[in-house]
Amino acid sequence: MRVLMFGWEFPPHISGGLGTASYGLTKGMATLDDLEVIFVVPKAWGDEDQSIVRLVGANKVPVAFKQVYYKGFRRTLETIEVSSRIVPYTDPEDFWKMTRTEVTGHNLMVQTNDSGTVDFSGRYDCSLMEEISKYAVVASVIAEENDFDIIHAHDWLAYPAGIAAMEVSGKPLVIHVHATDFDRSGGSVNPDVYRIEKNGMDAASKIITVSNLTRDIVINKYNIDPAKVETVYNAVEPVEINSDHFIRKGFDEKVVTFLGRITMQKGPEYFIEAAYKVLQKMDNVRFVMAGSGDMMEKMMRRAAALKITDRFHFTGFLKGTDVFTMLDMSDVYIMPSVSEPFGISPLEAMQSNVPVIISKQSGVAEILTHAVKTDFWDIDAMADAIYAILNYYPLADTIIKNGKEEVIKLKWDNSAKHVRDIYKSVLEKN
Repeated sequence: MRVLMFGWEFPPHISGGLGTASYGLTKGMATLDDLEVIFVVPKAWGDEDQSIVRLVGANKVPVAFKQVYYKGFRRTLETIEVSSRIVPYTDPEDFWKMTRTEVTGHNLMVQTNDSGTVDFSGRYDCSLMEEISKYAVVASVIAEENDFDIIHAHDWLAYPAGIAAMEVSGKPLVIHVHATDFDRSGGSVNPDVYRIEKNGMDAASKIITVSNLTRDIVINKYNIDPAKVETVYNAVEPVEINSDHFIRKGFDEKVVTFLGRITMQKGPEYFIEAAYKVLQKMDNVRFVMAGSGDMMEKMMRRAAALKITDRFHFTGFLKGTDVFTMLDMSDVYIMPSVSEPFGISPLEAMQSNVPVIISKQSGVAEILTHAVKTDFWDIDAMADAIYAILNYYPLADTIIKNGKEEVIKLKWDNSAKHVRDIYKSVLEKN
C-alpha cells in the first residue's frame, strides 16, 4: 500500500509537536513491510533524514506549463508561469482576479519563479494562508505524477493539499487532526481556519484524532459523524544520547521546567503563578521556561512583577539534543496546558527520568497513569505537587521508575499499525 502523505514540517526543521508526531508516525510506518510513504512538505531544506521515507519538497516540483485535471471540470486547465514583473502579486484572491477569467470548478493558477517551481518560505508568518493555497496547487501536480492508494494529510495546514490530491486522483483522503483552532485560540476561532478545518473533515473518508479530547471537539464543534472519527494516540521516539552531550547544571538547586510554546494554549501564566507560590516555601529551586511564543514578553513582565526573576529563566526555543540537555538538568517537568490535544513532551521527560505534572485538560492524560494530574487553573494543587516531588525523594523515585516503565510501552510502531488498519478499512469501502 502506497501512501501520499502531506505534512507541513519535518525534522530537523520543526517548531513543535506537529513535526515530531508526523516524523514519529512515518518512522513507525517504515517498520511495516506492506506500507510505503511519500511524505510531502512545502519546503525541503535538503538536510532532512530520508533514510526511512521518500521526502518531496513542494518547492522542488516544477508546475509551470503543467496540465492538471480536477474531477468535475469540463476541461483540462493549464497552470502557467506568470512573472511578478508583469502581474503584481498581492494576495491569492486579487491574483486570481487579475490573471484569470471565470471557469467552472476550482482555480489552479499559481505564480512560479524562473525555474518553474513555487517558492515557499517554510515559516509560520503573515503569508501562511497564501502558502497553504500554493501548497494545494502543487499537491495536485504531485498527485498527478505519482502512483498511490490513499492520501493522508496532517493538520489543517495540509488539508487543502490533501483535498486537491483527492480531486485529481479520485483516491480516498484521511486527515489527521493534531489540534483544532478551538485549542489554539481558546475559543476565539478564526473563521478562515475553521472553514479550512471543516472542509477537510467533510472531504475525508476518515478522520484520525490524537486523543478522545480532540475527537469530542471534532464531533461536537464541527458536526462530524462519530463513526467517521477514530483516535490514534501519539507515542515517543526512543532516544539514546551520549551523556557527554549533556551540560550538568553544576549547582545543588532544583530545576523545574516548562518546555513548549509560550502561548495561551500552553498555560504559561499558570506555571509562573505556581512558581511564585513554591518560592514562598523554598528558595533552593529555579524555574525555567524553555520555548518561544507570542506571550513571552508578557510572561517576562509577570515574573518581574512578582520579583522572582532571580529564580526564573527564559531559554528561548530549544530543539534536538538541547531539549534532552534541559530535561537532564530538570527535577520536575510541568505541562499546565489549557487545551492540549495530546502533548508529546511529557513522554520525552518521562523517558529522561524526570517526574511530570500535566493538566487534566490534555490528551496525554488519557493514557498516562504515573504522572501527577491537576487542573490547569489550580495553581495551588500545581504548587503543592511541585513542592512534594522536590522534597519527598521516595515519591519522586516512584514516579520516575513507574513512569519510565510506562512510557517504554508507548511506541510509534503500534500507532502506525493502528493507522494502517484505518487505511485498510477505508480502501475496503471505496
